[in-house]
Amino acid sequence: MKLNERSLAFYATCDSPADNSGFLYKRGERHTAYHRRWFVLKGNMLFYFEERESREPVGVIVLEGCNVELCESAEDFAFAIRFGGTKSRTYVLAAESQAAMESWVKSLSRASFDYMRLVVRELEKQLEEMRWGLAGGCGSSRESSGSWKSSGLERSPERLPALPTIPPKENGCAVWNNVLGMEQPPDISGCGGHDDEGNPRPPPLPPRRRVSDGSAGSAGEIPSTFCRLHERYSREVARLRQDWLEKQRGPRP
Repeated sequence: MKLNERSLAFYATCDSPADNSGFLYKRGERHTAYHRRWFVLKGNMLFYFEERESREPVGVIVLEGCNVELCESAEDFAFAIRFGGTKSRTYVLAAESQAAMESWVKSLSRASFDYMRLVVRELEKQLEEMRWGLAGGCGSSRESSGSWKSSGLERSPERLPALPTIPPKENGCAVWNNVLGMEQPPDISGCGGHDDEGNPRPPPLPPRRRVSDGSAGSAGEIPSTFCRLHERYSREVARLRQDWLEKQRGPRP
């Protein structure tokens, strides 16, 4: 690959934003001593300068076909840039802290065009799956009519408005005090008064006739017993209703 020295120098020092920058220790190719250099990463090119204020870079590393990995070295927080060729050079660098080393390894590993190509392919795959999903969701009206079940309403009943509670019944006698804010109607149920908390008492259970051997009576005796109970309670309810109507009318003038 042919590189123009002036173009590289201008690109390295121009105002374009850098992907990463900072001081690193670079081991020499012939001598194993480490030298402190200012590094600037732009795209897939890693420039290094003698000083931070230098106008031209000392060298550049093209980050294509290489691997960035940790390595053992005399310096702490060291990592290496290794290329695939047999005669290729391995660059050994060292950061000043653990956080700086992790930041540089992460940035350098994502700098090559091969990595960007993989990212673009993955994004294209996700976009294609989203398009197929939208097309499948709008394909038929039957599927759209049942889509409310997967929208979270079925799994989140707490989002639905609360329904008013229905007063329960005990043996046919409604417990009016269970509904807040509702006025209590007059006692016409024939339940035999109220308990200590003001709730109406349930009516007594109908008696069962038993024969001498202790078993329940025959089926023919049940209708007659029910009719007598119905007639008894209907007369009492009618009387209570008549008394209540007279109280509502007030005293006669």
